[in-house]
Amino acid sequence: MHQTHGMVEERADPASPDAGRGSRLVSVVVPVYNERDGIAEFHRRLAAVLDRLPHAGEIVYVNDGSTDGSLAALLEIRAADGRAAVIDLSRNFGKEVAMTAGIDHARGDAVVVIDADLQDPPELIPELLRWWEEEGYDVVYARRESRAGETALKKLTSYLFYRVIGRLSRVDLPPDSGDFRVLSRRAVDGLMRVREQHRYMKGLFSWIGYRQKAVSYRREPRHAGKTKWNYVRLWNFSLEAITSFSVLPLKVATYLGLLVALFAFCYGGLIIFRTLAFGSDVPGYPSIMVVVLLLGGIQLTFIGVLGEYVARIFGETKQRPLYLIQDIHESSPTAGSRPVDGRRAP
Repeated sequence: MHQTHGMVEERADPASPDAGRGSRLVSVVVPVYNERDGIAEFHRRLAAVLDRLPHAGEIVYVNDGSTDGSLAALLEIRAADGRAAVIDLSRNFGKEVAMTAGIDHARGDAVVVIDADLQDPPELIPELLRWWEEEGYDVVYARRESRAGETALKKLTSYLFYRVIGRLSRVDLPPDSGDFRVLSRRAVDGLMRVREQHRYMKGLFSWIGYRQKAVSYRREPRHAGKTKWNYVRLWNFSLEAITSFSVLPLKVATYLGLLVALFAFCYGGLIIFRTLAFGSDVPGYPSIMVVVLLLGGIQLTFIGVLGEYVARIFGETKQRPLYLIQDIHESSPTAGSRPVDGRRAP
């Protein structure tokens, strides 16, 4: 990579596929975790799309601690296509952080975020870019009309999750939208200022605001391999989303506690009245157990809810970096490249 004092030279490589194109640069950020079997086909389709764009392009692959040989496959892609860069993280940090690492290092005037499993078609990228370039939208996100290759249970839980988080969140979160989207440079710069540890990127994409546009599409089945999202990981991801963008569970705990306290106060008054009017009686054991177990269950549940928020406060106070990089394999310089020394450090 041609650099001078940490700056990318503002010239195109004559051998680059992007030589002679427009001065604007489109970056594509691709988080990768154990996608060896499908990454070559993904790159073939993505490269074909970039070849047709009127702008220079770069592809930022982020290897998120893959263990199946994905890194070797990515390095082969980089050797064959000078537009590809590979960021190799020091371990698996999770998809949300891997996306953040890629966005941090993307130099484009527009940044595309897309998964490597080909469920989101790269062929939709020109349509997303059109709304950014011609209409001036800062965030253009793809909204799923259908989800091919997924079970009925997965579709149902996904449908319910997006509706629940949309109701709970203090930010308007669009339903049925994933991470596949285009971000303007202004949106990227705003997003890079948000460095919270527990990251729900779909929420952060909405939180930054600016002009946003939805483009509908049909989601395809995975090209190869198996999904990395089992139901345990999806449940934890849901908790991450809710606690990141809503304090309603804490409010529910407060209101339910007040309601139970009011009920207990009224019931205590009834017991006192009955004792004064009719004398004391021996309470039934079953009713006592029901009340004790009910109150105990409610208390333990909301202690757990409180613990989820406290754990996130604890994580933020440690101020650890979001990720660490083992190695960076830069792309070749392209027309419209931006200086890299202005990027925010992880």
